[in-house]
Amino acid sequence: MSDTLSPVFAALADPTRRTILAMLLEDDMAVTDVAAPLAISLAGVSKHLTVLARAGLIQQERRGRVVWCKLDPDALRSASVWMQGFGQFDSVDLEALEAFLEMTPPPQD
Repeated sequence: MSDTLSPVFAALADPTRRTILAMLLEDDMAVTDVAAPLAISLAGVSKHLTVLARAGLIQQERRGRVVWCKLDPDALRSASVWMQGFGQFDSVDLEALEAFLEMTPPPQD
């Protein structure tokens, strides 16, 4: 049996990655635009984006010299379906997720 949920929950455990997901809820973004408001290096942002991509939470696409990032909610849906098995959780409401992610303060270095 393939464990696809562990990378999702591990990715969501980090506040910087949650901040990035909140940004990508609004629109697709270039990596440099993702990095601009964060208080970490571009290399650090790239590492976070790699974790999110490996977890299936985002997709990255090179367009010329620019790498664009796009939210992929399917991994969140899979996690939601798993949590529903406990009978305590509703399906993922992307608007509620966005509100939660916006309330999470960005990490400070």
